[in-house]
Amino acid sequence: MLTPSENSAAGHAPQALAGLRILDMTNVVMGPYATQVLADYGADVVKIESPSGDTTRQIPPMRHADMGCLFLHLNRNKRSVVLDLKLPECVEAFVAMASQSDVLICNVRPAALARLGITYEDLAARNPRLIWISLVGFGSDGPYAGRPAYEDLLQGLTGMPAMLVQAGSEQPHYVPLSFNDRVVGLHAAIALLSAVQWRERSGRGQFIEVPMFETMTQFTVGDHMGGQTFEPPAGPMGYQRTLNKERRPYATRDGFICLVVYTDKHWRSFFEVVGQPERFDTDKRVQSLRSRTTHAGVLYAELAEIMRTRNTADWLELMNQADIPAAPMLTLDNVVTDPHLEAVGMFQLVDHPTEGVVRQLRPPTRWSESPPTVRLLAPSLGQHTAEVLREAGVDPAQIDHIVARLAQRGTAKPRHGS
Repeated sequence: MLTPSENSAAGHAPQALAGLRILDMTNVVMGPYATQVLADYGADVVKIESPSGDTTRQIPPMRHADMGCLFLHLNRNKRSVVLDLKLPECVEAFVAMASQSDVLICNVRPAALARLGITYEDLAARNPRLIWISLVGFGSDGPYAGRPAYEDLLQGLTGMPAMLVQAGSEQPHYVPLSFNDRVVGLHAAIALLSAVQWRERSGRGQFIEVPMFETMTQFTVGDHMGGQTFEPPAGPMGYQRTLNKERRPYATRDGFICLVVYTDKHWRSFFEVVGQPERFDTDKRVQSLRSRTTHAGVLYAELAEIMRTRNTADWLELMNQADIPAAPMLTLDNVVTDPHLEAVGMFQLVDHPTEGVVRQLRPPTRWSESPPTVRLLAPSLGQHTAEVLREAGVDPAQIDHIVARLAQRGTAKPRHGS
C-alpha cells in the first residue's frame, strides 16, 4: 500500500512546475483535468469551491458524502478552499489570493464574475503578471457566445454522432467518455504553460480564452476536411479509411482482435502469413496507400472473413511474428489487469486519509530529472481554506469570520488546518 509520499519514485527531486501557483475556479472535468496534470508536474493548485462543492463530488460510487469516485480521479495534488463569492469578505479574500498567484483558470463566465466585482482588469492592476485562463463553451466574438456547453452538445456540434452512423452505427450515439472535456483541458494546460513562458520573456500576464467549440472543431474535423481542404472543393469531406463501416475489431473464432494492416510492408507480410504471398504484386488495390484508402471497405471486409478462421491467440502470435500491429480487444475490466499496465504500475493502490484504500492512475510520463509526483490525494471540501487564506495574508480574525459564515450558508465545513 502506498502513501502519497511513497507513491513517487522521485522522492524529493525537484519538479518542473514547482513554485507555480494556480487558482483553479473550475469544476466537473475539463478544468480539473487540466489542473491535475499541471499539479502532477509540481504546480501548487488551489481549488476554489462553492459551499456545495464541485459537482463531481456527488457522482457515485462513493464511501463518504462529497467524495465521489470521479472527483477522486480529477483532483489529487490540490488544496481545497471554500468561498462564497456572493459575500464581500469572500471576494476580498479571493482578490488577496489572486494578487499572489501566477494563474487563475476559471470556467465561470467573465460577465458573471464581473457582476460580483471580479474582472481581469482589476486583478491585473494588482498583479500585472497574472494569467487568466477563461474556459468557455463558445468564443466570445461569435453568435453562440454565452450559451451553455456540455460534453454531449459539443460531440453533436462537431459531428461525432453523425460520423459514427457514417462509420456503421445503426443510430447516432455519443462516444462514451468525456472526450471534449479532456481534449480541451489539455489545450488549456498548453495555453497556460505557453503564457507562463511568454511572461518569462515579457514580464506581463494576459487574458486567454479557450473555447470548447472552436478547439474541438480543430481537433475533430481536422481529420475529415477532405475535399473541403481546397477551394473550390475537390470532393466531399471525410477520411475514407476511418469512416469505413468495416473498420472495427475483427471477430475471430473465440473473440475479437484489433488489427492494423497499413503499410506496404504490413500488407506483404500479411499475405505471406495467410498463404497468399503473390497477392501484393498482383492486386493493384493494395499496392499503394492511395489505392488502399479508396478500396478500404472491400479490403477490410476481406480481412474480417480471414480473421474468422483462427482463434485470437493464434492470430496475435502470427501477427507479432510478422511485425504487423495487432492487439486483443479488452473490456474496461481487462484494462485494469492488463499485464503491461501492471508491470509499469499504471494502477496504484493508495491509502487515502478519509476514503481508505483507493485505486488511482499514476501520471503516465517518465522523466529523468524532474518527474511528476503524487503529493496530496483529493481533498475534502474546504480542507485547506484557513491554511491558504493565511498564506494570502488574510487577517486571522477575518478568516474565522469567513469560516463561520460559510458554515452557516452551506453544507461545507471548511477546516482551520490542513
